[in-house]
Amino acid sequence: DALEDVVVAAGLAHGRDGLVHHCLEGVLGGEGDVGALQRRGAGEHDVGVAGGGGPRRQVGVELVVVGAPAGGVLEAGVGDIVFENGDFSVAGTDRKKSFGDVVGAAYGLVNFPIDVLEPGMEEQAFHDPVNFTFPGGAHLAEVEIDPDTGVVELVSYLAVDDIGTVINPIIVAGQLHGGIVQGIGQALYENCVYDEHSGQMLSGSFMDYAMPRADNLPNMQIVTHSTLCTHTSFGVKGCGEVGTIGSPATVMNAVVDALSHLGVHHVDMPATPNRVWRIINNNTNQLRAAE
Repeated sequence: DALEDVVVAAGLAHGRDGLVHHCLEGVLGGEGDVGALQRRGAGEHDVGVAGGGGPRRQVGVELVVVGAPAGGVLEAGVGDIVFENGDFSVAGTDRKKSFGDVVGAAYGLVNFPIDVLEPGMEEQAFHDPVNFTFPGGAHLAEVEIDPDTGVVELVSYLAVDDIGTVINPIIVAGQLHGGIVQGIGQALYENCVYDEHSGQMLSGSFMDYAMPRADNLPNMQIVTHSTLCTHTSFGVKGCGEVGTIGSPATVMNAVVDALSHLGVHHVDMPATPNRVWRIINNNTNQLRAAE
C-alpha cells in the first residue's frame, strides 16, 4: 500500500499504469503500515483510501523517485526510460532491468551510481481533500424479548451501505461486520459501571465488562450499494464507521418497537436484561393500574 502511493505519485511518463500494476501484483501484499504513510490518522483504511487516493493521481510529483534510479542502473537519461511488462528499458535499445533489479540496486547499492544519485526510492506527497466523504446506508434489526427475564435476542440483521467504489470486498465486509458488532455491543451489553459512593470502577475487567460474542449475534446480511463520491480518486468513501454509527440506533429502535405495546417510547443503552425486565414490569403494572 505504501509503495503503491510512492510509485503512483512518482508518475513515470512512460508506462505509469503498468508500473503500478506490477508493484501491486508482484511486490506487495497484506495490510498497510500506518508508519509507512505519515499523517493518516485513525481509521487507517478510510484515511488511506479516501484521503490518500489524491496523491496517487498526482502525476509528476517526483519523477526522480523511480525514473532516476532506473536510469542510473541502465546508464541512461530519465527521459529515455520506459517501463513495460515489469521491466525498465532504454527506449530504442535492448538494454533492460526488472523492477526488482532496480529496487535491489537502489537499496543494496549493487552497480548503483552512488556518487551521482542518492540511494533509495522514497518520496512523500501531501494531499488535502476538498471535502469529507459521506457514506450512508439503511440498517434493519429484528429482536425478540423474553418478558420473564428481559433478555434481548438479536434474531437477524440486514445492512445496506453506500461506501462508493468497493476496492476490496473482503476488507469492506470485515469493517462493516466489525463496526456493526461494536454498535450492537454498545446497544445491548457494554457499560462502564462505577460505585456511586467511592467512584471505583466496577466493570474494570472483561470478567465484568460485557462484550458481544459470537453466540450473541445472528448471521448478518451485508450488502453494498455504490454511489461514486465526486471528489475522491476512484469514487471511494470511508466504510470503517458506517456500521458503528448505524447499528446502535437500529437495535435500540427494534427494542423500543418490541416494547411499544406497553407504552414504551424510549430505552436507555445498554438494553441489559435487568433494565428491560424492570421496564416491562413497571409499564405492565402501570397499564393494569390504569384499567
